Amino acid sequence: MPRVIAVTGATGVLGGRVVERLAGRGDVALRLVVRDAARAPRVPGAGVAVVPGGYADGPGLTAALAGVHTLYLVSAAEAEDRLQQHRTAVAAAAAAGVQRVVYTSFLGAAPDAVFTLARQHAATEEALAATGVRTTVLRHAMYADFVPFFAVLEDGRAVIAAPADDGRASFVSRDDLADVGAAVLLDDSPALDGAVLDVTGPEALSLDDAAAVLAEVTGRPAAYRRQTVEEAWATRRPSGHPDWEVEGWVTSYRAIAAGEMSRVTDVVPTLTGHPARTVAEHLRAHPEDWAHLRS
Repeated sequence: MPRVIAVTGATGVLGGRVVERLAGRGDVALRLVVRDAARAPRVPGAGVAVVPGGYADGPGLTAALAGVHTLYLVSAAEAEDRLQQHRTAVAAAAAAGVQRVVYTSFLGAAPDAVFTLARQHAATEEALAATGVRTTVLRHAMYADFVPFFAVLEDGRAVIAAPADDGRASFVSRDDLADVGAAVLLDDSPALDGAVLDVTGPEALSLDDAAAVLAEVTGRPAAYRRQTVEEAWATRRPSGHPDWEVEGWVTSYRAIAAGEMSRVTDVVPTLTGHPARTVAEHLRAHPEDWAHLRS
């Protein structure tokens, strides 16, 4: 019987790409774990398990994962209770008898990380370790598509305003993350058990560098404006987002300043057989990521 691989977040950008790479293989059976069946990718032969409550619904998730061998556990959307959702999902996987979990963590995950969400990832990794389930942790660098997401238009220029100082980040393409995820899911050898892999782009860019890439790709002038932490809070708080979310945004930039996102590895070429995509290569392939900068 083929191994059953369950993919959470199958309706999302990353999970959906992983599903595309696993679809049509005869050696695995896919199960797409989603909140809404109508949004599930149409994959011939794949099963669809609907858990409307998502990771917060432990019993529902346990039932959805019954008979699953390997789980691709995509981290939950940002939420105030995100860590509790993760812990519930981990417990559900263990209760369902899942034999192996591949978890999407974050580069620099640690209990004392500057980036608040990286602390949540560290706690989730600890919860996984405590289950005794075979686990591979993929610590993803910041997404390459965040470069245009950071920018806003000001008088015709794309401006990235942030308190990142002169720090650098090894931005990674979600295409590469999906390639790595699929490769790890398909490799059931014990060599990856307990592995913690930093999955990065091919270079670490400052936000000055990132703005230059954005200008090159979009054809629109772009610049990086350094902010203090106080200025970052003052410019983001009027958005109406809760303080925990603004803190996540601000500390992500402070983590860049602190050097927590600058590590560059060869994980992408080693596991996929192709070079990691640069930010420019990713953005050229995905103009939808910077469509808001065309107006």
